[in-house]
Amino acid sequence: MQRLAGGEDTALNEIIHRWQDRLISFLWHMSHDQIVARDLAQETFVRLYQNRHRYRPHAPFASYLFQIARNLLFNHVRWSKRHPSESLEFLSDEGFDPEGNEPSPDKAMVGTETIHQVRLAIADLPDELREAFILFTYQDLSYREISATLGCSEKAVETRIYRARQILKEKLSSLVPSA
Repeated sequence: MQRLAGGEDTALNEIIHRWQDRLISFLWHMSHDQIVARDLAQETFVRLYQNRHRYRPHAPFASYLFQIARNLLFNHVRWSKRHPSESLEFLSDEGFDPEGNEPSPDKAMVGTETIHQVRLAIADLPDELREAFILFTYQDLSYREISATLGCSEKAVETRIYRARQILKEKLSSLVPSA
């Protein structure tokens, strides 16, 4: 990012290559819409480029990037609430997770249902818990990076992740077979 801020425009390609999949994944987990996730990720990189001269490395770059994406997502959500429309996109059970070997149809149905239940449970989490959980679990950000992204203390991040896990454990307890 410092190279980009210094005028080396080709550094943006490297940033996009390194961060695009993680950014799309985060936005998809937050919005459950692949088209929105891809559009917002692209807009995040546009904003990053437009504001490259203002960048000051006071926080980890991941925090800076995810903060831009988070703000764009919130703006999109506010706009969507004022301008409701019917979506042609349905929640995909494949997401961005690569598929392994094909299981039997029975196992595939159970697996798909389990994935669907987990995604619904995560989507039902309060926003502040869901964001912290997704950034930690799916994006592998540290507490420090998450705290900079969300604008809260590391202890608050730790608490949010703990509370999210407790809620998910309770909601998903029926999916775990009794021993």
